[in-house]
Amino acid sequence: MDSGKTALVTGGSRGIGYGIATCLARDGWNLLVNGMRSEAEAGASLGALRDLGAEVHYLRGDIGSEEGRAAIIGGVRAVARPALGLLVNNAGMAPRVRLDLLDMTEESYDEVLDTNLRGPVFLTRDLAKDMIRARRDDPAFKAAVVNITSISAAVASVNRSEYCIAKAGLSMMSRLFAVRLGAEGIPVYEVRPGVTRTDMTAAVAGKYDRLIADGLCLDPRWGEPGDVGRAVAALARGDFPYATGQVVTVDGGLTIPRL
Repeated sequence: MDSGKTALVTGGSRGIGYGIATCLARDGWNLLVNGMRSEAEAGASLGALRDLGAEVHYLRGDIGSEEGRAAIIGGVRAVARPALGLLVNNAGMAPRVRLDLLDMTEESYDEVLDTNLRGPVFLTRDLAKDMIRARRDDPAFKAAVVNITSISAAVASVNRSEYCIAKAGLSMMSRLFAVRLGAEGIPVYEVRPGVTRTDMTAAVAGKYDRLIADGLCLDPRWGEPGDVGRAVAALARGDFPYATGQVVTVDGGLTIPRL
């Protein structure tokens, strides 16, 4: 695999991650797709990505566990040499049960934070070291990191507090890595989706259908995974130079304050 055009997309076989992987494949990226399902279960998505001309490898593993991250990193290093050209930290989960903040359990908090924050932090820590070594060996080698957060990094939802806390932490993580990797020539970006049609939002689709109809978003529709994918692809192409550390919000104008 051409490491300079190889991207790892965590949670890349479904939802927003699959939308990102699709847009990257169309731009000529080869893909390492991480997920929790078996490769057979993810087969339809992987096949569709290959049909776009991408070389695709599937890396099964739980980014929320140390063992899972080790397996993912081992898979990356076996294929993308000297390093990844792009890391997209997308994998995430909602609480299994939406509970009021005052009823939130420590078990749910730990599970969501391990997946949505701890995993990306330590995955990026280790893979960024490979990117740094590759760039020091060859300054022409280009690498970047994109973190997929959520408007929940800034908009409070008291019935999924652990998710909001994790996404707010991931937003700060983006800034921290942007500062640390800036001198190494590795840009770090945050993409912040709004209400997006995925498996995660399917259970509350009726609620958001009503809110969107009542003017929740300036662009009166659901966001689609491809909306986020196109933003990530533009960042990956280098269409936004001199902008490391910035937040790209893809929310249809939802978070613009209005009177």
